[in-house]
Amino acid sequence: MLLESLSVDRASFAQGTGWELKPEGACKGEICVPLPAEAVHNGTVDVAAVAARLGMPLVHDEGAGLWSLGPESAPTGRALTTAMAPELELPDVGGNPFKLSSLLGQKVLLIAWATW
Repeated sequence: MLLESLSVDRASFAQGTGWELKPEGACKGEICVPLPAEAVHNGTVDVAAVAARLGMPLVHDEGAGLWSLGPESAPTGRALTTAMAPELELPDVGGNPFKLSSLLGQKVLLIAWATW
């Protein structure tokens, strides 16, 4: 999302990021993240405060007078934004193709290892 100011109205923020600002915080789907009190005031969003809470990168191009707000990395910055893994097909120990999706509905622990 490109911005000329770090203060935008709620509707523009929701349209540009997918995060709707509600009394309980910033919400996207079933996920809601509490926000600091100063994040929204009189219908205006403090983009820097919300970006910091949602782990959204915020970059300023002083020459152009623009801000760029990137997508969230997850509320803590240490987790995926969804629990949906992409389709993965690898050979099992017997050399037969195995699809990760065959385990749909089960908890799965993936361990990756590389020699480099």
